[in-house]
Amino acid sequence: MNKRRQLLAASCGLAVAGVLAGSLGRAAGAPSATPVSISVPGPGNLLFLPITLASRLRTDEAEGISLDIRYTGGGPQSFRDMLDHNADFAAGGLAALALQRLSGKPVVCVVPTTRVPAYTLLVRSGLRDQVRSISDLAGKVVGVKGHVPGGRSTSQLFTEYVLARAGVTPERVNYVPVGQAYDGQHAALASGTVDAIMGDEPFATRLVRHKVAFVLADFHDPDTTRSQMGGLFLNGHVATRSDFVVNRPDIVGKVVQTIRNTLVWIDQHSAADMVDALALADADERAAMLDALSAHKNIYSPDGRISAEQVATVDRFFHATEKTGAAKALAVKDIINPQWAGSMP
Repeated sequence: MNKRRQLLAASCGLAVAGVLAGSLGRAAGAPSATPVSISVPGPGNLLFLPITLASRLRTDEAEGISLDIRYTGGGPQSFRDMLDHNADFAAGGLAALALQRLSGKPVVCVVPTTRVPAYTLLVRSGLRDQVRSISDLAGKVVGVKGHVPGGRSTSQLFTEYVLARAGVTPERVNYVPVGQAYDGQHAALASGTVDAIMGDEPFATRLVRHKVAFVLADFHDPDTTRSQMGGLFLNGHVATRSDFVVNRPDIVGKVVQTIRNTLVWIDQHSAADMVDALALADADERAAMLDALSAHKNIYSPDGRISAEQVATVDRFFHATEKTGAAKALAVKDIINPQWAGSMP
């Protein structure tokens, strides 16, 4: 192991040699670690990168657990896996979790990962002369991620919200699924199957670099989020089932502490350190990840506490997109348990 990687391990307070090893290193990890399964949109999505980093840095093993990360096509699919008891935890967007609770599902957010929407609205390059503002997307086909019966992804909810603010009602746009994988999004845009995507980094950076798409709007900056939405916005998070909270509070606490420790590590390290820790083999993926993190590392919660400001922003957003009587009666704060993560203004 090189010196830089030794320093990365030491900064997390880890005593295990080979912290950044691959799957063989994980297999040889601490035998006493309790396996914990988590369904995560991805791989490679910036919103949920702290979960991947927790495994790479072994902050999970420092808490006596071993994260078994299972990647899915989007937040609603991750929630479904968790609700079907195929996973103990799931990652997704908080507004999409509120939709799950609205449909009667026993879900609860236990720790955040990000404090802004962290989306990029991309349009395929062939429409550069036709689409110059968000309102120009009326009548177009928009790709969304993670749609399953009974639940829309937060990226779709956010797309609907952004379009509505530009005067484009949901029925004037045709939504089609594109999934979380870069190859699928590239193919959908390049073939003209979709005209736009509410995309994630670092995929957006790669799609623009390859001239498949251009950026119409970006939603990563904290100051812009506050000015446009009235506050920061808790989006990426880790959730579990209500029964798991009751039956395994010890595991919930360890998972929350794992994510919090990883977020503190992110806050104290550079984008280059993060990319080194990920040990990405593909040069193009590595370059895009470095560019995206260099520009947007401030999307992450610095310590994993639940922010009242961010929850209130999501609550306003949710009620702006969901106007039924049942939705109006649902308070987003009621689907969050801050017992382990802690609270802040």
